Amino acid sequence: MPLPADLHPDPGCWPDQLPQEWPASGLGDNRAPFFVPQFADGTEAADLRFAAAEVLPGKYSLLGLPAFWGGGETLKVTLTDPAGLTVYLYYGVFEDCDLITRAAVLENTGTKPLTLHGVPSAVVDFARKDLDFITFDGEWAAERTPHRAPLRPGVQSVGSVGGIPLHYHTPFAILCAPDAGEATGEAWGAALVYSGNYRVQAELNAAGVRLALGIEPYHFHWTLAPGERFTAPEAAFAYSAGGYGGLRRCFHNAIRRHLLRAPWRDMARPRPVLLNSWEACYFAFDEAKLLELAAAGKKAGADLFVVDDGWFKGRSDTTSSLGDWVADPAKLPGGIPGLCKKINALGMALGLWVEPEAVSPDSDLCRAHPDWALHIPGRETLAIRHQYTLDFSRADVRENIWQQLTAVLDSAPIRYLKWDMNRSLANVYSAALPTARQGEVYHRYVLGVYELQERLLARYPDLLLENCASGGARFDCGMLFYSPQIWTSDNTDARDRMLIQYGTSFLCPPCVMGAHISAVPNHITRRETSLAARAALALTGTFGYELDLTAFDEKTLSELAVWSAFYRAHGELLRGGDLYWLCPPDTEKRGAAWAIVTPDGSEAMVFAAGEVLDGRSLPLPFADTQADYTAPDHGQTFAGTALRTAGLPLPACEGDFPGFVLWLRKEETAKEKA
Repeated sequence: MPLPADLHPDPGCWPDQLPQEWPASGLGDNRAPFFVPQFADGTEAADLRFAAAEVLPGKYSLLGLPAFWGGGETLKVTLTDPAGLTVYLYYGVFEDCDLITRAAVLENTGTKPLTLHGVPSAVVDFARKDLDFITFDGEWAAERTPHRAPLRPGVQSVGSVGGIPLHYHTPFAILCAPDAGEATGEAWGAALVYSGNYRVQAELNAAGVRLALGIEPYHFHWTLAPGERFTAPEAAFAYSAGGYGGLRRCFHNAIRRHLLRAPWRDMARPRPVLLNSWEACYFAFDEAKLLELAAAGKKAGADLFVVDDGWFKGRSDTTSSLGDWVADPAKLPGGIPGLCKKINALGMALGLWVEPEAVSPDSDLCRAHPDWALHIPGRETLAIRHQYTLDFSRADVRENIWQQLTAVLDSAPIRYLKWDMNRSLANVYSAALPTARQGEVYHRYVLGVYELQERLLARYPDLLLENCASGGARFDCGMLFYSPQIWTSDNTDARDRMLIQYGTSFLCPPCVMGAHISAVPNHITRRETSLAARAALALTGTFGYELDLTAFDEKTLSELAVWSAFYRAHGELLRGGDLYWLCPPDTEKRGAAWAIVTPDGSEAMVFAAGEVLDGRSLPLPFADTQADYTAPDHGQTFAGTALRTAGLPLPACEGDFPGFVLWLRKEETAKEKA
């Protein structure tokens, strides 16, 4: 909180030389402002003073916003400004995974309206200056590549103004000591639990480093009438003295235990082996083709068949029909109920793809309600991918989509829904809000998405919801509160996925990463990679298939069925184990090695892909030197001491990007037997 001049311990000390818990502009702190309230008289300075603090039992929750749940207790700090503003700061503590969460609620306690032009979720001041800044950046089909550089004087930031986080950056960053690596050195991680416009910024100045994160101030202006409150999204922080490997495992445990929700938060509950129709058919299918594909998927060991884009009326390409969520009778004469019955008869469940936030200009919905799309009056509405974005800040728009979705989901036992979002927001103006409140549209849009997904989970508690945004453009903790898995990237090439999943894993555990075995040559890169490498990357995710299995012979389908059975047999380890990057990939994506280990160390799965499979030995830092390890599938035994020091011998493999997967089981030590 700002420290007024009369409270300074040193009268000669400037406010911007002191650490502050909730800094504001206008009172001598000349660091880059994030919190900017504007009072009715035009003043943009906040004089917040400490008023109270209390410890509350249980973890706080946030109205209308996702948040980590289940923590032991909450610290609530109250700050007041005599001009009529009260800020409530909330701190959640999760001792079992070394996570601290932060949130803020702002209340207009005055007699006149005030406007918020910027609201951080949290600000943290570091006294030290010698820190590196790691961000996770990229583009479509190349998301979340780690970039690390020493902080330079001034502000460095990443963020989005596209309405969703987008592919270019991720609402997560790390500050670390210059000597920090995978297993050594200090590292601090900060993640925003939010799925809209955001900013994560670090400022190096004379006092040290200030880390701030929250809603992007661009086009954010929120008016609070007297008595009204605004809730900022949650931020989550973790620290590790054991490098970003230790930091990674803090976040993984927190997400699995305290962000994912029932029934998928229980890592012992199996996830289905999924076959998606997209790369097999694209838009070119009918019921006969889908049934043929599903039958082949059953032979490959799939449990769930997902019909991707193209199942609704008139949809044969990207130019029409979004918003009309009714089955196309030309493709599905029996509708969704008829298809579902036939898929169930094959011994598989049915899932569907939808894009609820979008509407095609060529659709019944758009013709009936052209004002329901985001559009600026008097200007041409920009179509991206032949589609507009529905104004999800409006309750009537959300209700229409809700009625359409529930009609489909109530018509048949749909077990899975892939919720896609394929464009950024543009023409951001809502006909339902007055001119002075158009700065609220971006945030209200996100709240609308959250509300609709919350309603889905309440009505269909066993529905497996997978979010997607043109691949990985909305891969954040906010969406993970509603869906236990997110499609990691539209790029399913094993070599590229190795780096994408590596970057994603700094924050997110493998069990939330949508990952499938796809065809070769890959549909995006045209690259050939081995089945073993594709399987290794898919196993380090949700596991499934994204290819035309009808083109495969019985022998190949049987080989795929072995991988499906392997995933089922070891699913609890793969979903709930600790991830270790033993040989991280470089930006050239030449190869990598990694392992997933049960928390008690009794089992491990070791993976390798690419050029590391050259006959080298790979030290396993998690190996117990007092125990032996067996590889049951290969009939081998290894001494734990040898695995930890000399390393696991990797085979020398040839061919196009080879892969390797080995299951290790720890034998009881003499002490454990006793």
